[in-house]
Amino acid sequence: MANEDVQKTLAELSRDLQESKARLEEAQRVAHVGHWEWDLETDVVVWSDETYRIFGLSPQERPMDLATVRAMVHPEDREFLYRGVDQDLLAGVRPEAEFRIVRPNGEVRTVQSLTSRRWSSMPGDARRDASGQPYKLFGTVQDITERKRTEEALQEISRNLLESKARLEEAQRVAHVGHYYWNLVTNRVTWSDELYRIYALSPQEGPIDMAMIRDMIHPEDREFVFRAAEEALHSEVRPDAEHRLVRPNGEVRTVHGLGTVKRDASGRPYEMFGTVQDITDRKRAEEALQRTQLDLREVTRELQQQQAYLTEAQSLTHIGSWACNLVTREIFHSSDENARLYGFDPGEGAIPFDRFYNTILTEDELAMRTKLEKAVRAGADYDAEFRIRRTDGAIRFLRGIGHHNPSQEVGEYVGITMDITERKRAEEEREKLRQLEADLAHINRVSMMGEMAASLAHEIKQPITAAVMNAQACLRLLERNEPNIVKAHEAAFGMAGCATRAAEIIDRVRSLFGKNAPQHEAVDVNEVIRDIVVLLQNEARRHSVVVHTQLAEDLPTVMGDHVQLQQVLMNLMLNGIESMRDAPGELRITSGQVDERGVLISVSDTGVGLPAEKLDQIFNAFFTTKPQGTGMGLAISRSIIESHGGHLWAEANNERGAIFRFTLPQQTAERA
Repeated sequence: MANEDVQKTLAELSRDLQESKARLEEAQRVAHVGHWEWDLETDVVVWSDETYRIFGLSPQERPMDLATVRAMVHPEDREFLYRGVDQDLLAGVRPEAEFRIVRPNGEVRTVQSLTSRRWSSMPGDARRDASGQPYKLFGTVQDITERKRTEEALQEISRNLLESKARLEEAQRVAHVGHYYWNLVTNRVTWSDELYRIYALSPQEGPIDMAMIRDMIHPEDREFVFRAAEEALHSEVRPDAEHRLVRPNGEVRTVHGLGTVKRDASGRPYEMFGTVQDITDRKRAEEALQRTQLDLREVTRELQQQQAYLTEAQSLTHIGSWACNLVTREIFHSSDENARLYGFDPGEGAIPFDRFYNTILTEDELAMRTKLEKAVRAGADYDAEFRIRRTDGAIRFLRGIGHHNPSQEVGEYVGITMDITERKRAEEEREKLRQLEADLAHINRVSMMGEMAASLAHEIKQPITAAVMNAQACLRLLERNEPNIVKAHEAAFGMAGCATRAAEIIDRVRSLFGKNAPQHEAVDVNEVIRDIVVLLQNEARRHSVVVHTQLAEDLPTVMGDHVQLQQVLMNLMLNGIESMRDAPGELRITSGQVDERGVLISVSDTGVGLPAEKLDQIFNAFFTTKPQGTGMGLAISRSIIESHGGHLWAEANNERGAIFRFTLPQQTAERA
């Protein structure tokens, strides 16, 4: 019985041991913990099944040896692992390590050697012999890969939470948004840092209570803010209020608060969470934007009004505006008036460049094209006049002015087009009028010469008669038996002088009778006066008029037409002589300089004078005080003087008669 009992006990112990071993292996498998034992004398290592599984091996494949273990340790951890183990063994310290292994399939796992209460951890707890030398090592290996990953994940989550919190705080700071928690039970309020900044407070100053908040709300907004909060506590309405707060330094800021109320199972509120945003700058920006929009609308109205004025002005002045590229023939802008100038209907829409260009008359197109091409090549402005034929057949004169900005593309011009048809026609009419005035002036001169015919005949007859007498005397002196050469020479010389004098008189008359175009040149006024005095000397004697001249020396020359100025002087002198035909009188002609800018010529007489009430009328065309007068002489004279840039007027003589004065600008380098 004793043996049977022993065997039975041993069998039970064996079963218990197997069960314990199975439970241990299951526990190791569940906990991913394996153990091993290393006999230092035989260098044999015994591994548990879980240790094999941790290293990705199977006990049936092959036994584990130290070379296999060393090869499976991650290369980056191998050196420090074995160096640390050796140092711990020499120092008598229980080795403990965390390292990575590489399974045969390439998977990397993290393991850790741990110690039990009796044995030290991986690489093991060294058992020592009687001499104190270790002879066997025992240790455990735990796969902590998932734990490490969990720890890393938790660390990453923690980092993300910290970063999210930092980003949230930064976002709140940038957006000027703070948040708060209001415990409705304790009445305690917790603020974020940004909310402190919004209220210009510091967390170090102490906790915030509702009394402080109430005092900082603007007095005008306080009642409705707390009324909105009270309403939110007793209803489902979310707190939403925009109000002003007054910072401790007196600065007023505008904030917008949003909140939500938390309630317990019974529906009683116990907490309010909310945000507060400083919208002062936004409000100011909105107000500035509103002002800007108002200003913009006002500017738009003004621009529209100015555009209407511009359109009306263009219509009234017949000036159109445009912008185009002369190279690509692309039109960027053409005003309505610009289209109308060419005979197009603005209502047709955009009009191509070629439709405008093709209206130019063939006779003007070549010159126009040459001018435009030259302007484009030089990048310069241009000013051109040309004719067009409208669709209704009417021919109009246009003037185009184009401006090229150097910063623009080649060929891009902005400009205006003007209808100058009326101006051109006016110029033609002025030219006709000028020609008519010239014809009238010529007729006036011929008329004057007709009146002077008798005087001129006597004036010319005198030198001719004298020349004949000198010729007869010369012949008699030469026909003597002893010719008197000296006396004959004197007679011949006198005859030549008389003939020259007669020729000069004829030349003066011919110049006055001529009908040549005006020729402006430098004219000596004193010389003109002397010529006319000589020409009218016999006429003056015939009417018992004494002519006196008082001419200034060094008188500057004037730019003018010699013949026209002769006509003016002759007209004024003849008028003076005519006014003294019934009684002897005196005609005085003077010249002088005026303010260093011109010359002044005066013709005064002692005749019947001019009626004071008619001094302004005597220069009108067809007005005359003479029975046989045409009324054109003084009108033509004033026209001539004004065309020379001067002025002609009349005034009463101090004693008797009239004075006619006129000014002429002196010749300058620019006028020359």
